[in-house]
Amino acid sequence: MLPFSILDLTPIIAGSTAAQALRNTLDLARHAERWGYRRYWLAEHHNMPGVASAATSIVIGHVASGTSTIRVGAGGIMLPNHAPLVIAEQFGTLESLFPGRIDLGLGRAPGTDPLTAHALRRNLAGNVDSFPDDVVELMTYFRSVEPGQRVQAVPGAGLNVPIWILGSSLFGAQLAAALGLPYAFASHFAPGQLMQAIELYRNRFRPSEQLAKPHVMLGLNVFAADTDPEARRLFSSMQQALVQLRRGRPAVLPPPVDDFESQLSPLDRAGLDESLACTVVGSPETVQRGVEDFLTRTAADELMVASPIFDHAARLRSYEITAQVRDGLARAGRGGAPALPSPVPST
Repeated sequence: MLPFSILDLTPIIAGSTAAQALRNTLDLARHAERWGYRRYWLAEHHNMPGVASAATSIVIGHVASGTSTIRVGAGGIMLPNHAPLVIAEQFGTLESLFPGRIDLGLGRAPGTDPLTAHALRRNLAGNVDSFPDDVVELMTYFRSVEPGQRVQAVPGAGLNVPIWILGSSLFGAQLAAALGLPYAFASHFAPGQLMQAIELYRNRFRPSEQLAKPHVMLGLNVFAADTDPEARRLFSSMQQALVQLRRGRPAVLPPPVDDFESQLSPLDRAGLDESLACTVVGSPETVQRGVEDFLTRTAADELMVASPIFDHAARLRSYEITAQVRDGLARAGRGGAPALPSPVPST
């Protein structure tokens, strides 16, 4: 069965708090574990009123401590914001606390605006151009300590923390292929180069200690409900939030409204259509057709499902329906590619 996973930005909804968002995240993760999702990833964003997962490694610990089997990780850590050693220590600690359950996805964007990036780092010396070197440095901290090595990650050294490369362009695909790492493409919000990136990654992949063959995980927005109209209404919260973000006014996740698309300007509609091209909205039957079409088109090895829905109960129901769709596709022999093979142990 092709694995389905969850991407959660721990959304703060209008009229609520970050504390409640974090409680909702743990509740969703516990349900996801029961429904058979493979992994539960949190993402690093800063200065975003609607996102409560800025301290990503802490939220990962929160989720991992409240679950028992599901893999928990970062989708991702924005490496230009951090020294590689610090991330190695953080995720070495997480792996020590929750062995065999931690993933580390790495992105090269700051996850915020330039002013906030400066506030995070105190300077802008770290940048996207140094990302490949930073990834390689980080990987070295997870290897066994060599004689004479003066700087080591404690905890971290000698631990098997799977590293993923995240991206929305050809750059990440090339880097993941060159390093022999699994690749997660952010098609849920930036699908423009999706097919090119998949082809490039698979064609140029070089086997590594971590991974013997290419593995592509693709982001897909899914808004599932018992009826198509109900699902379209739930989708309007994300549409409203994205319009505000594109206008430079990020906000909390707003409540859904009816017929939101009729209120859009042609420019806003075009922007949403471009950003949210990889989105499935509807009843169980509609979602099944949409997911199957997406898998047929991309031959994804794994899906990372994002469902930022205002009402927590409706969000749970959406992920439950999606898990049922996954199981139905598997029974019908249309589950797609095989699951990710076990990482090759480091030597």
